[in-house]
Amino acid sequence: MSLSFESKCLHIEDESAPAGGITAGHCTHYGAISFPIYQTATYAHPAVGQSTGFDYSRLQNPTREHLEKVIAQLEGGIDAFALSSGMAAITLLMELFSPGDHIIADSDLYGGSIRLFDNVSKKNGIQFTRQNIAELGESELESLVTSKTKAIYIETPTNPMMNVTDIAKTAEIAKKHGLLLIVDNTFMSPYFQNPLALGADIVVHSGTKYLAGHNDTLAGFIVTNRPDIQEKLRFLIKTTGAGLSPFDSWLTLRGIKTLAIRMEKAQQNAVKIVEWLKNQKEVTKVLYPGLPEHPGFEIQKKQARGFGAMITFNVTDEAKAKSILNKVKLIQFAESLGGVETLITYPVTQTHADVPEEIRLKNGITTSTLRLSTGIENPDDLIEDLRQAIK
Repeated sequence: MSLSFESKCLHIEDESAPAGGITAGHCTHYGAISFPIYQTATYAHPAVGQSTGFDYSRLQNPTREHLEKVIAQLEGGIDAFALSSGMAAITLLMELFSPGDHIIADSDLYGGSIRLFDNVSKKNGIQFTRQNIAELGESELESLVTSKTKAIYIETPTNPMMNVTDIAKTAEIAKKHGLLLIVDNTFMSPYFQNPLALGADIVVHSGTKYLAGHNDTLAGFIVTNRPDIQEKLRFLIKTTGAGLSPFDSWLTLRGIKTLAIRMEKAQQNAVKIVEWLKNQKEVTKVLYPGLPEHPGFEIQKKQARGFGAMITFNVTDEAKAKSILNKVKLIQFAESLGGVETLITYPVTQTHADVPEEIRLKNGITTSTLRLSTGIENPDDLIEDLRQAIK
């Protein structure tokens, strides 16, 4: 029996299990439907040289392990690693590299990723070349590869400028040169996009966002389909100790159960809001990969099953942007995305505040740029709130 994505959010496929290969996501203890929170740091051994399979929760915990199996299944990986935040996940990922290694990274990334690369990874001897990879031709991207290059790191769509990179083509170039392709899939979630199936080696998520989905917990994930990377990351996560806690693992498991229906509803809201924004004289630009005029529209249709629920738009000037932020009521002015509540963010002072101004401006992030993460409220209510805030 093969499960659909919606069912995989609640059940794990296991060909070695009875009942047609479905484990039903349950625990053997008391028939619990909601997977239990194993709030324990350590585990007793049955005897010398014997183990229950769990020894110490920094190494592994049943609740976290179950969550990792769910995430690996949704992304089509052989293993997933649940960490205390999205930044903890990217930090752990950087431990795959050594001083002198070179990474080609997209220029338009989440500000926290740029801060990590510039202030920690560079200090540790890792070199970066940043380019708008979505705009590069094959030869242009290949020209950035040196003898020390080890990986290409992208977001698609990017945060916040919604640039769309062709994952399959980038994967071909990476493989040609023996490089890893790392894709941050936070904006799309595994419901809309699966980079591993397109040739990527590693997928990263801020699980705080769509996966957990309720603005109530922090989480991060790394997923891979390569046994060599799996082995290295399993060693690193137990050594560095940033594994996700049992309670936060349970919260994320609970959120994932509704991932499919949340993503569909949020996307429907986004499409309706985008069409409204396009007709407002105070709005000078709308960036959304679902618009036919978006330069990445055809690529997005080819490599994903949807366009997501993130919208970036520019208004006439800084004063108008700040007025909107001060006047929204139902929509909340906050620094995050992917939850059931609709949030509006001001990148220059929030998500990208630590990015040097010249880089921000080069990427198109100005004082009149706003980013909207649509939730699951009634879209007419959201539009009415935007209407009164813009006017």
